[in-house]
Amino acid sequence: MSVPEVNLLFHEPIADHSFSADRNLLAVARDSRVQLYARSGNGFALQDELAGHDKTVTSVDIAPQSGKIVTCSQDRNALVWEPSPTGWKPTLVLLRINRAATHVRWSPDETKFAVGSGARVIAVCYFEEENDWWVSKHLKKPLRTTVLSLNWHPNSVLLAAGSADAHARVFSAFIKGVDQRPEPTVWGERLPFNTVCGEFSNSSGGWVHSVAFSPSGNALAYAAHDSSITVVYPSAPEQPPLSVVSITTQMLPFTSLIWAREDQIIAAGHDCHPVVFQGDMNGGWTQAYSIDDPAQRQDSGEGAESSALNMFRQMDLKGRTTSVDDTNLKTIHQNTISTIRPYQGEPGNVSKFSSTGVDGRIVIFPVA
Repeated sequence: MSVPEVNLLFHEPIADHSFSADRNLLAVARDSRVQLYARSGNGFALQDELAGHDKTVTSVDIAPQSGKIVTCSQDRNALVWEPSPTGWKPTLVLLRINRAATHVRWSPDETKFAVGSGARVIAVCYFEEENDWWVSKHLKKPLRTTVLSLNWHPNSVLLAAGSADAHARVFSAFIKGVDQRPEPTVWGERLPFNTVCGEFSNSSGGWVHSVAFSPSGNALAYAAHDSSITVVYPSAPEQPPLSVVSITTQMLPFTSLIWAREDQIIAAGHDCHPVVFQGDMNGGWTQAYSIDDPAQRQDSGEGAESSALNMFRQMDLKGRTTSVDDTNLKTIHQNTISTIRPYQGEPGNVSKFSSTGVDGRIVIFPVA
């Protein structure tokens, strides 16, 4: 297995990150700005900075085909950035929300994007040619609290949302005149805007930090604050799901998850290293193994070979048994992993994924 690629960009938290389709451009949310990094040898070099928000940028996403960048912020605004001869040109989006924007993602066909917020609404945004601006329609009911995460179905119509009321929901974000009528799925057939196609709760009342459709779109996974991962297999519209599989762990809560394959989920969060779950509807799901497992890392330095005399000397001088600095974690990330995203491979066959965290690092991990 190849070695993870580690880059320390700066000593500040990274709320979100996104790579361009060719993986030569990296956008990271840093405070009230979005910094753009270009590939430079084995690392990244700062290329540009998008400074259009006046409060913390909470999320960023690069459209794979068009290369447009969408950002959202605690200033209640979203901006769409397009390359121009004079640099990146921002276009304001009419979100019409009165609380912070929390999460943004382009739809797979790139005709729309969705913005979650603390205003108990999801703004589904699309471009209006006549007025040359981005406008939005709101998904409201039955949202009752802050929307923490979003994920699009492969058909660009269904939208999954995780929120602080311990629910994961699947909505129809079909916009007449923008979307083509989608093919029927297990989530529904006729899908007018704001149709609730599924609503699932976390039994312990934990916030739902991350949601993700499977590559086929026929299953939904979500991570909650009780350190669990739940996988839902719907049966038919307005019918109970075929199966709801919940995997409880002894770890700290997960903040982000992705599907590597139809039978493999990768999650990461406050334990600072990714964990792989494997399974299916029939056989169930289990916690398979950890990537960058701290339990398998060996201590290095003088402590490994210290004599009894040296051990007692260290105890006397410093109150510890080794001279090794024990303030560092035995993981690559030295703080919470905030976001993981597919880096290399196709949907359903991800070979590498990227992670960013509160420690200012970006790490590209291979999928074992």
